[in-house]
Amino acid sequence: MLSVAFVLICVMAGAIIWSAYAGMAHQSVIPGDIANVLGGGKASKIAVIYVDGQMVADKSADAGAGSAFSSDIVKCMRSATEDPDVKAIVLRVNSPGGTPVAAEEIISQMNKTRAVKPVVISMGDMATSAAYYISSQANRIVANPDTFTGSIGVIWTFKNKSKAYDEQGVTVYVAKSGNFKDMGSDWRGLTDNEKSYVNAVINESYDRFVQNVAKGRNLPVDKVRDIADGRIYTGTTAKEMGLVDDLGGLYDAIAIAKNMSNVKGKAIIVYMNEPSVK
Repeated sequence: MLSVAFVLICVMAGAIIWSAYAGMAHQSVIPGDIANVLGGGKASKIAVIYVDGQMVADKSADAGAGSAFSSDIVKCMRSATEDPDVKAIVLRVNSPGGTPVAAEEIISQMNKTRAVKPVVISMGDMATSAAYYISSQANRIVANPDTFTGSIGVIWTFKNKSKAYDEQGVTVYVAKSGNFKDMGSDWRGLTDNEKSYVNAVINESYDRFVQNVAKGRNLPVDKVRDIADGRIYTGTTAKEMGLVDDLGGLYDAIAIAKNMSNVKGKAIIVYMNEPSVK
């Protein structure tokens, strides 16, 4: 009798410890396999993935502190997509934008994920430029009334320090294989041909941006182009324009994702990553 009581005490203690851990980790109190044995079935999950900070493709020495790496975000999305218990994904976006490549990599995975489960955007303080670009491709967008969003457009800046170099007595000799090879170097300004080339590249990216926003938001291209002049809009104004679907916070977005996935009863919130450290 003593040994049986001891075993029961150990089992109860283990259950209490697991319950405490599960609550902190947002995991199921009863692991899936055990729940199936007990007849409870696996619990449905809603995955939350943070897109926090300036978006760049990969980790590198040039990446700023607090960057959002598309390689990590895509990895989290793939994991959530392949998990049959995850019924929907919420991307918590708090970003001023980033590189077109980073946005395109995230969008590519979003399209694959949307084929099997809903993707909902929850906008934080800011979701502008490329951050709005990725948001526009989701099933639904939720923004706070004072979220800064929009800023649809592309920018490429060049510095000309030639005057300062002249004053400092700095001279530069350039050996190059083509006229455009040192384009953008700060020891000189752009030539007229280079300016035309740069504008053509920017317009190509801009047109792709506008076309994809129009497609993702089911809006006429001309309407998107009219408001795509780089201006930032509040969440409230963006909703009136059709750039956002609902006003609310993260847990409103989670509730919408849960409803879209037809989950019955409670769903466990699983955080796939953490916000970037500034």
